[in-house]
Parts: sequence; C-alpha cells; structure tokens
Amino acid sequence: MRRHYLVALCVALFSLVGLNSTVHGQESTPPPPPADNASASDVDNDTVFRVNVDMVQLNVAVIDRKGNYVTGLRPSDFGIVEDSIPQKLATFEEGNLEPIMLLNPSQPATNPPASSVADSRPRTSASPQFSSAGANVFILFDTSNYMYRGFVFAQDAISDFVRSLDSTAKIAFYSYSRDTARDALLTTDRSQVLRGVRSTVAGADAALYNALLLVLRDAGQYTGRKVVVVFSNGPDNASMVPPEGVGELAQSEGIPIYMISTREAKQDPLSTAVFERMSASTGGQAYFAKNWKEQEQAFASVRDDLSHLYALSYYPQPNPNRGWRTITVKLIGEKSKNYRIRTRNGYRPRPTGFSTDTPADTALAR
Repeated sequence: MRRHYLVALCVALFSLVGLNSTVHGQESTPPPPPADNASASDVDNDTVFRVNVDMVQLNVAVIDRKGNYVTGLRPSDFGIVEDSIPQKLATFEEGNLEPIMLLNPSQPATNPPASSVADSRPRTSASPQFSSAGANVFILFDTSNYMYRGFVFAQDAISDFVRSLDSTAKIAFYSYSRDTARDALLTTDRSQVLRGVRSTVAGADAALYNALLLVLRDAGQYTGRKVVVVFSNGPDNASMVPPEGVGELAQSEGIPIYMISTREAKQDPLSTAVFERMSASTGGQAYFAKNWKEQEQAFASVRDDLSHLYALSYYPQPNPNRGWRTITVKLIGEKSKNYRIRTRNGYRPRPTGFSTDTPADTALAR
C-alpha cells in the first residue's frame, strides 16, 4: 500500500512541476483546461517542442533601507528581464487600487502612453495603507504530534489572522499530520474557515511537503493573486515528495509561500534552511516564533505584506529556453539605490497540450 501511495505521489509531483504561471485575474474561478493543439511539429527533420506561457504574474514587495514598504511607484519604475530578454509590463496593480492595463496581447509590445500611468511620487509606510482585497489565501496548519504543546495558542493566532484579512479576500484552510485535510474550501465566509480551525486536533507524524504539494495543486486551479501561509511546529518526518520539487512548483505557479514556524523547527538546521530557501525563492518570507506572541506578530507581518504587494504581469517575449527561466525585477534610475525588491526568481513553462489533471484523492488528502 505504501508503494502504491509513493507511485501516486510521484505522478502528482512530476505532473505538477511542469505547470505554467497562472494568468492574472480578479475572479477566483477555476480556469478552463488548456487547449490541446499545436503540440510538437517537425521542421527540417528536427523535432521542435512548443511551450505555452499565457502570462507571467509577479507579486513584488519593495522595501526601503529602514524596512518600510514603498508605495506609490509607477509602472515605468520597474524593469523585468526573463533570462536575458527585456519584457514589457502588461498589467500593473498596487494594493487594492484598480489595475492598469498596459498591453493588449494581440498588439505589439510597446511602452504604455504617459497618460495611462498615474503620476505620483513614491512613499514609504510602516503601517498598512492598502488591504488584501481580492487575494486568495491558502492556510496550511501543522496538526502533527509536534503540536501537542501550544496547540490552542496556534489556533488562536490563525483565527486572529483570518479575522484580520480584508472581507473581500477568499480563504481556504487545510490541516496536516501524516494526511492532509481540506477543512474549509476557498470562501469569503469567515465563520466557515474558523469552524475548520477549531475542529482540528493533534495527530501523528508530520508530512509537510506532501500537504504543501496538495495545497499548491488546489491553488493552481484559481486565477488572481494567491499566497500560501504555512504554520509548522517542527521538521517534516513523513513526506514522500522532496521539498525541492514542491518549491519549484510554487515558483512556476507564482505562489508566494510564507512559512511561520516555532523554535522547535529552528533547532533543526535542515528544516530551517529549507523553510528559508523555499520562502525566499517564491517571494514570501520565513518567520521563527519563540512564543505565541511572536506567532501573532508573524501573522500580522504576513497580512501587512499582502497589503503592500505590487502585482506585475507580462506576456513573455519569444524565448527558446524550454527549461527553467530566470526572472529579474529591478527598479529603474535612482530608486534602485535606495530600495530592495522581493519576488520569485523564475519559473518553468509547460509544454503545449500538457495536462494539469492529477488524481483527486490519493495519499495526499483525506
């Protein structure tokens, strides 16, 4: 039986790692299946593999030297390079402000007219000025036997985080030990999510990366801005999928991962390195809380981060690279000297006609 589960998990992982970045949108409805045309063609007796990347979306945080968020930047302040190829912004959005459409995919890429860009000076903020409106937030809670101590405090911190999010944000709640439970599907109903939080009980071993794979797979079925917030109290000791593959899937899907953990996980150097690397590569952050108060502060920091992200997107210019594509986002001009950027560092496109279907119920979920 364990071998059967292992095969199912490996199929799910390798099917998912090839997924493309999600298309930016405002409604959280599952996208239609990809068209299955134009797969491979023969040119001069050489096989040419085509890849399909509709739009690449980036969640970008801009921080000043004091650690404050920088707001009020314009599309012309950002430059994006994929591999060595400059890109043109297609959409630009800050916080809960209306998105700016800069590029029609059916027209040649050109610089946006000056009249389409708001003329405002950048500003910094140590407190939220914008909300997490429209975000899809997927919360994953460790209910393994690592959580026997402080379980109620962790539930309280998660519940406060749920209540603090903007009313238009949609939330899904999952819990995991050896298995993963979908306790509340994506919804704006806070009471439904809170019931899911309160219904959790401490369980067996911790299969964090199995659970995270399932959450990313579910999140990938929705359009719009998406983030995963993980609360883990210890290292993974039961997963059958590697963290490297899970992290690459999150990068390719454009889903930031925020890891909130406790000092129990901090005491394990391997878990610490994995958590920090996975969050940094996806544009999220890792927190290690010493007590319940610091857990609450970590969740508050995540909420503030969501409130200040810039959402940038672009249609990739022709790129022969079918493998990993490196993304570099930079600020243009004098701003590059004073501010730093946090976002994901790349993605892997999927082949045209690639199916995203995976088994719905395996050892990943119950």
